[in-house]
Amino acid sequence: MEDDTLNRFLEYLETEQNCSVHTLETYGLSFAAFLTWAGSGFPGWRNCSADLFRDWLYEALKKGLSPATIRLRFAALRSLYTWLMKREGMPSNPLADVSLPKLRRGLPVYLNVRQMEELLELPLKTPVDKRQPEWLPWRDAAILELFYSCGLRLSELTALNAGSVQAHLECIRITGKGRKVRLVPVGEPALEAIANYRDRCDLDPRGPLFISRLGKRMSGRSVEQMLEKYIKRSSIPFNVSPHRLRHSFATHLLDAGADLRSVQELLGHASLSTTQIYTHVTKSRMAAVYKDAHPRA
Repeated sequence: MEDDTLNRFLEYLETEQNCSVHTLETYGLSFAAFLTWAGSGFPGWRNCSADLFRDWLYEALKKGLSPATIRLRFAALRSLYTWLMKREGMPSNPLADVSLPKLRRGLPVYLNVRQMEELLELPLKTPVDKRQPEWLPWRDAAILELFYSCGLRLSELTALNAGSVQAHLECIRITGKGRKVRLVPVGEPALEAIANYRDRCDLDPRGPLFISRLGKRMSGRSVEQMLEKYIKRSSIPFNVSPHRLRHSFATHLLDAGADLRSVQELLGHASLSTTQIYTHVTKSRMAAVYKDAHPRA
């Protein structure tokens, strides 16, 4: 049976809030998880009680779901009930009295400069499978350079089109969360890597910037697999996700003296508090240097 309430809410997110496809999919999965658990006992969104949501929370904890996953699922539900109260006259929010597990937020894991340089060199040093297009390593090199040069999210990188790169202005046009557009400067090595890739690959000037060997827009999973391949060939002793390249970008900027507000703008963070986690990394490093170097530490 089609859920009219959810359909109206998701349409509101898409048309009025300009939420990204990724956000809509994440919210949809959260609602589906709850509805599957509730099954035939689902009383309708307006009749759900705090106890029902506590039972679902207890079930999630028993299954060992992480606090981050649980909080993500409940964020979707909280957003739904906020909308129901503001737009459809629901008198109260059943989630108001549901306490969620605290999020244990660790420090970002990042590559040091030497590790980053090693990774950036790998695509053009790795033997090429003759069954693959000859431009493939040049594409991979451009992707890694762009991740590090601009601190992109994975979804932002895969959404880039050939026209997103404005080489004459040395910047790139990025559509981030909430479909907010920002212009981010691009370093010369990244621009050169993109030019080398485009010289070898017959791209549609109106199509995606990064394509698969079949000529389709690269998926996020394809980028992750590409990165995994090079990490296995490197001396880097831990797993590296695209988001850890973003962490590396931010940490290296702050280490070199960039101010926090500028890094916030470059990353596309809506709130400065999100960016501030990187200051803990640089502070912890300063503390270690002080302890090692100061005679009275």
